[in-house]
Amino acid sequence: MTDPGNILIFLLYFGTAVLLLVAFLAAYTLLTPIPEWSLIRSGNTAVAISLGGAMIGFALPLASAIMHSQNLTDSVITAAIALVVQLLCFAAMRLLRRDATAALAKGDMAEGVFLASTSLVLGILNAACLS
Repeated sequence: MTDPGNILIFLLYFGTAVLLLVAFLAAYTLLTPIPEWSLIRSGNTAVAISLGGAMIGFALPLASAIMHSQNLTDSVITAAIALVVQLLCFAAMRLLRRDATAALAKGDMAEGVFLASTSLVLGILNAACLS
């Protein structure tokens, strides 16, 4: 890792991964009907847990895409597919749990943990399918 070329490659992959995570968070929070950032700032732990689970749920397939791809372009394409899959899974959960966002906004911890767990499970499956 001390080779300057390796450090540059690391920084390129890491920077790209952070940008993809930011893109996921932007898309996810735009799709949800509640203001996650405001609710988290006001101390809503259920929303923080749910959003944290969604982030980890995307980071798992993102890491898999980086580890199993041939180059950075391939990683980005694979990660973009994983991003769409995670967002579709979230949309499906919203159909199944129509009152989930209202419960989260009220601080329902059970709902926050359940949604976070669902995001993690789907992220693990998504990552496994990418390898």
